[in-house]
Amino acid sequence: MPPKTQIVDITNDVNYEKYLYKCLAPAPFRRYSRRHEYLVKAIPKGLRKKLLISEGKVVGQIEYAPAEASGYPIVGNNIIVMNCIWVLRRAKGHSFGKLLIEDMIRSEKNADGFATVALENHWSPWLRKWQMEKLGFMPLDRVDVSDKARHREIVFSIYLMWMPTKKSAELPSLDKQKILWGETFCFSHPLYRPQTWKETIFDAKTRF
Repeated sequence: MPPKTQIVDITNDVNYEKYLYKCLAPAPFRRYSRRHEYLVKAIPKGLRKKLLISEGKVVGQIEYAPAEASGYPIVGNNIIVMNCIWVLRRAKGHSFGKLLIEDMIRSEKNADGFATVALENHWSPWLRKWQMEKLGFMPLDRVDVSDKARHREIVFSIYLMWMPTKKSAELPSLDKQKILWGETFCFSHPLYRPQTWKETIFDAKTRF
């Protein structure tokens, strides 16, 4: 760990409550209902949110949970699903992303493996496939989709990513029908479905 750098678990720390709701996105803090509902259900089941603080400033974060408490429709036995990892661009070059991953693995040492999603050809700079691969994940499955609300002309891929930590680990699976509904656990997420949207937010472009 570099000098003056620490990883802090803020899951139940009221002093960092705003980061449970707004993360590092440049958006005002508010306890919006869908996020609150998710936290109420997921925290007792093992959800963890951690911040990476360097030189007194929050520059990175990671959020993860057992599959049954994940924000994604990922199914697996004894696996941890990473909802999000984010390091600010101004803090790159210090391997902070790897530090967050290593802390997650160390904290969840009894898990058989770790899963997440990654995007390719999406207009957002977050959760890109090459970034997840650089952190140690490998692709297992994918679905190609387009967004019904934004940039409908762009077809992008949602990947199921996997990082086993035990040889006996069973492969996880992605519920492709449910992923078409998008995510509601974070309004800054690239796959977020607005509260006013009452149907699937994505059109599948591949058969499954």
